[in-house]
Amino acid sequence: MKRPFAAAMRRANRLMRPAKLGKAAKSLQKMMTGMALAPLAALVPKAKVARKAKVARKPKVGQTLGTVLQQLRKVQGLTPEVAADDPPRLAAGAQYLTRTHRTAAGARGYKLYLPAHPPKGLIVMLHGCKQNPDDFARGTDMNRLAEKHDLAVAYPAQTTRHNPAACWNWFAPSNQRRSSGEPAILASLTRKLMQEFGLKREGVFVAGLSAGGAMAAILADVYPDLFAAAGIHSGLARGAAHDVFSAMAAMRNGGAGAETLPDQGAHPPRRIIFQGDADSTVHPANAEMLLTAAVGAGAEPVKTSKRSVNGRAYVRRDYGGAGDAALVQLWLLEGAGHAWSGGNKAGSYADSTGPDASALMMRFFLAEKGVGQGS
Repeated sequence: MKRPFAAAMRRANRLMRPAKLGKAAKSLQKMMTGMALAPLAALVPKAKVARKAKVARKPKVGQTLGTVLQQLRKVQGLTPEVAADDPPRLAAGAQYLTRTHRTAAGARGYKLYLPAHPPKGLIVMLHGCKQNPDDFARGTDMNRLAEKHDLAVAYPAQTTRHNPAACWNWFAPSNQRRSSGEPAILASLTRKLMQEFGLKREGVFVAGLSAGGAMAAILADVYPDLFAAAGIHSGLARGAAHDVFSAMAAMRNGGAGAETLPDQGAHPPRRIIFQGDADSTVHPANAEMLLTAAVGAGAEPVKTSKRSVNGRAYVRRDYGGAGDAALVQLWLLEGAGHAWSGGNKAGSYADSTGPDASALMMRFFLAEKGVGQGS
């Protein structure tokens, strides 16, 4: 562990006295950007840290860990810009609505894309930290694909009131089980939209990036009766962490272990996983944890292929089935960081190079309806 990060952690330990536990938790949550704040030393060469650290102001005694690390990130020029609020473009006849969903577990606002024709299915898209629905819709370009297949797309919004960096709180135990916390809110929203548009489980999917990817994995685990498939981009497995400290460790090195899947029924949700092997925010080991949770340790792929698309090489492994009808499809992206592969630069955390994760997710989701194609 590099010195700047170690010093910050010592500061956190001092905050962990009984009278300051709430302050410590809030400070650590503020460290999260992208998924949670990647340790400074992991992002910047040691020599550069040493040179730039000299110009940083010495923190006052009363400053929190989050403030200290925020100052360090500003020195390094690493603080991400807040996502813009401009809505994505719409196809002729389509609608993009602003709504709120309220439940006993809580309420969240959401954006809803409705295609020009009555929707035949639904994708629930969960943004990452420092993002919002409009930004995520632009970066993934999922509305354009949904229009082609007559699918509705819901973009639930996490707020800074529920997490200082607008992260889905995937690491909290209350958010890792059925009928509790944020999963209960998102499941209730999904049921409401299924009822509104007369949709069945085989046409309902969930996808997310980073913290949203981790929450998508949780929803597939604990609500297999609602979702036919899940797309997890740069996410973590349910149970990889149980608090902010363990979340930081899981993101840096991989989680200690995933939770055993609850009963998935006769037709478990299928999963497509994307992970960059140069991701400094979410360690690539987390993709293997997601895989192990779904198919078991030591499972052999039915097919492995290595190719290059749009300037980036990848390794794809299929488990439990052929082509896009596989139970799990894992895409390991060579040289990719913490961003949506093949995304639109109009949105944040989007990498325009590499395989188009949105198109591949769509193809995977719809494979059992005869839309998907093997590669």
